[in-house]
Amino acid sequence: MGRFVGHGKSVKVTASAAVNQGDFVLAGGFFGLAVNSAGAGEEVVLNIEQGEYETSQITTADAFNAGDPVYWDDTNKKLTTEAGSGNRLVGRVTVAKDANNVIWFMLGPQV
Repeated sequence: MGRFVGHGKSVKVTASAAVNQGDFVLAGGFFGLAVNSAGAGEEVVLNIEQGEYETSQITTADAFNAGDPVYWDDTNKKLTTEAGSGNRLVGRVTVAKDANNVIWFMLGPQV
């Protein structure tokens, strides 16, 4: 027997390290925007809804041009345009990096 439990726009996961509300996080196999702050081993809710997000949580040395793929660098806890070892593809830049090191990107599906 099954039942509907949600629209899949957020998930509850256990944080492996401290998380600040409003930070992008990879936890429990999901990448998303933390809805709440949590300590290591505590529950955090991640917004994983596919949509356009604005952030300055980026590797500022990267260009981040519109259309560039966006990866998550879990070591540095920042978005990057480098596909490097272990970096997870999470979306695509929609508005290029500005003078304040802010980008807009489209969060892709959780796969």
